[in-house]
Amino acid sequence: MLAHVLGSIGEMALIFSAIIVVLSYNAAANVLNDYMDRETDAVNRPNRPLSTGAVNLNTALIMIVIMFSIGTITAMFLSFEAKLVSIGIALPLLILYSLRLKKLPLIGNIVVAMLLGFTFLFSGFVFNGVQHMIVPAALAFGLTLIRELVKDIADMEGDGKASMRTFPIVAGLRASVTLAVFLAMITGLGALLPYRFGLYGNLYLIILVFGVEIPMMISVVLLVKNPTISTAIRSAQILKFSTIMGLTALYFGMLYGI
Repeated sequence: MLAHVLGSIGEMALIFSAIIVVLSYNAAANVLNDYMDRETDAVNRPNRPLSTGAVNLNTALIMIVIMFSIGTITAMFLSFEAKLVSIGIALPLLILYSLRLKKLPLIGNIVVAMLLGFTFLFSGFVFNGVQHMIVPAALAFGLTLIRELVKDIADMEGDGKASMRTFPIVAGLRASVTLAVFLAMITGLGALLPYRFGLYGNLYLIILVFGVEIPMMISVVLLVKNPTISTAIRSAQILKFSTIMGLTALYFGMLYGI
């Protein structure tokens, strides 16, 4: 997708290399995260393979090492800037997040949001168009941060039993909802700026308003009117849709704005 909007659709070697790095790192990070979260997932997501015992713990560790290795070796053939972002920044953050950072109030949420933003910057460096990826990286960061915070609210029960110190557990439910509302307002207004300044066109605005802004407002209203864990679960599902639509809006914004 990003290769398309950056005019590099014919550079198949770069495209496949970028895909392998992103998919390998993402797969390894997901398995590592599930490995570290197997106790909380037994409460929050009991159907996960590690929670049910469908996947052996040693097998999971081997998968983590293999996938991280594949991504790192592939990244070595890319530009210096792409290597710096993937191996020098993303790889340590992915590992530290699961081992330590996700247990720190709000820090873990920020790291996850940063990682999605870095995906855009990484692609920009791979295809020599990083200047076009700054706005998408910033918007992806905002949308992801909101969703991660709401997900933590939804997971308060399991996280509390595992003695995790997520922001909702430390600051409380109402403070977390207030922060989510504030972040949604900032992100919603910020997402309109690329259209306001002529970077992206009408199609971007239409998808943004109906796919991101309105669903995000609905999720916020739900949380404000009924700040409970069950409401947060529904809001997280809505925000997942908003994140996907946000990426869609960015794609069409870049496609017709570059």
